[in-house]
Amino acid sequence: MTRRKEKVVVGLSGGVDSAIAAARLKTQGWDVTALFMKNWEEDDDAEYCAAREDLAMAERVVEVLDIPLRTVNFAHEYWERVFAIFLHEYEAGRTPNPDVLCNREIKFKEFLSYARHLGSNYIATGHYARIEKAGGAFRLLKAHDRTKDQSYFLHTLDQNALSPTVFPLGEAHKKDVRAEAKALGLPNAERKDSTGICFIGERRFADFLARYLPPKPGTMCTPDGEPVGGHQGLWFYTLGQRHGLDIGGPGEAWYVAGKDMEKNILTVVQGHDHPGLMRRSIMVEDMHWVGDAPDASLMHCCAKTRYRQADQGCVVHTHANGAVLVEFEEPQRAPTPGQSLVLYRDDEVLGGGVICATRPGDSP
Repeated sequence: MTRRKEKVVVGLSGGVDSAIAAARLKTQGWDVTALFMKNWEEDDDAEYCAAREDLAMAERVVEVLDIPLRTVNFAHEYWERVFAIFLHEYEAGRTPNPDVLCNREIKFKEFLSYARHLGSNYIATGHYARIEKAGGAFRLLKAHDRTKDQSYFLHTLDQNALSPTVFPLGEAHKKDVRAEAKALGLPNAERKDSTGICFIGERRFADFLARYLPPKPGTMCTPDGEPVGGHQGLWFYTLGQRHGLDIGGPGEAWYVAGKDMEKNILTVVQGHDHPGLMRRSIMVEDMHWVGDAPDASLMHCCAKTRYRQADQGCVVHTHANGAVLVEFEEPQRAPTPGQSLVLYRDDEVLGGGVICATRPGDSP
């Protein structure tokens, strides 16, 4: 379908998804401008910095697509509104999700503002998600390609962010995107997808975090208080983690089950599905609803406590003070404070918030 020549600014990362998003919009008749956002400067002289390589690839892509490219530096905004919070959360013993923060604060706030500065009323990205207008509101939906769906990371977007946003890959499958890129002769058709946290790159997470949070050695104990090893700082561990504990002896593998920040004790248990890792009830703070908040104080729907998790049946209790309690039909393994809990009804993202506390037990 060809549309009138409306301006749209596409976030171009150097990856194949954003490249095909730009290509599809141009084919549909949009007046397309590409924007490369630089969000991280701390490693400009280090081997881990991929920004120069990404920009070089973006420049090659726009040459093939014959569209203009602009660059903008959001490193200061990223540090203040994403990375500083990331560090604070780790120091407090939680495990934050910087991708969620980056989408809310940078990609769908600063990027949108900059696009309007360029005279565009629309932005687009290569995210695998869909937006649908229903009545006077915009709904955020899962992508058709469930293996690539990124709606979990977009749950903090509000109506002001959704209304000017276009997701050209919402109905696409990744294998078709690569085939399309190859047919167009794009230089990144076979480029590896980026994984993990953008500013960490390929390095070990603990090594990166140690640059900002110094070691604070303490004891690893069983739930009964028996010492079984030592740790180098509670912020280097997350609930459910197995690797890096270095606990020997017989029996099943050891997993992180809790953190006592006051006593600097890491609680560990043996067995992937140990009862100490299982939770039925989760308290959520900073709750955000994509559309209107539910009228009822009790709602049946589904939830995810981590990316790529299958939808889990639950009951949501909303309180007058804004607090939200989510009770699951089945026990959930190691839901982690600081991570996002996202609510769904079928394909629709209802909203989500930050896990702040959990309750053990076999029943809600």
